[in-house]
Amino acid sequence: MKLLIVEDDQFHAHFMLDAVSEALPEVSEITHIADGGEGEAEACSGAYPAVVLDLQMPSRNGVEAARTIWAKQPETRILFWTNYADEAYLRGISKIVPTESAYGYVLKTASTSRLHLALRAVLIEGQIMVDREVHRFQQRAITPRDALTDSEYNVLIDLALGITDKAIADRRAMSLRSVQNRLISLYQKLGIEDDVTGASLINKRTRAINRALVTRTLNVETLVAAERELAQWYRSALGKP
Repeated sequence: MKLLIVEDDQFHAHFMLDAVSEALPEVSEITHIADGGEGEAEACSGAYPAVVLDLQMPSRNGVEAARTIWAKQPETRILFWTNYADEAYLRGISKIVPTESAYGYVLKTASTSRLHLALRAVLIEGQIMVDREVHRFQQRAITPRDALTDSEYNVLIDLALGITDKAIADRRAMSLRSVQNRLISLYQKLGIEDDVTGASLINKRTRAINRALVTRTLNVETLVAAERELAQWYRSALGKP
């Protein structure tokens, strides 16, 4: 089996190469690429049934790379290997993983034995495996009191992009009242009403973005991708190609 490793940090790349050699005797050929964009293009060639993918890279984040890879090669098994247990990453992955694929999400702080287990489970056996430390974010998603619905999450992203309520309503095909109701729910779930004594002295919209970034409900990579999607929506709304 051929395996592609996309990792820009040389130390982690060497560590992963050693782990693969120990855990996956089935792998006959390993290709390592340090650039996210180049790694995405190589994975889309169809030559690799399995990919190990870093999530945070300078030229291309892992979620965007995986989106492109799965769009062209939906059966590719991807193990995401990262330092970050962000809800933003997990939401992004859950929205794009095809039903015919398998994926894993393992932190770089995981033990060697845990990494070996994830490599075999995802890349050889085709299972879905999420690191124990990451699992708490998924558990939060099934807790009604704290979980953001997809609709609320979309409004939060638009809020962070600086879009007005009316523009959010137009973009998300919602009524203005629905947007405002989502905002009220966001403020409650992010604890905006509770975390500041002088609530009347704060801007709730700005505070919500702050809380979302601090709790890693949003991250920079998600907002960069959202900015590109917003630009496409602008062009479409203005009737421009």
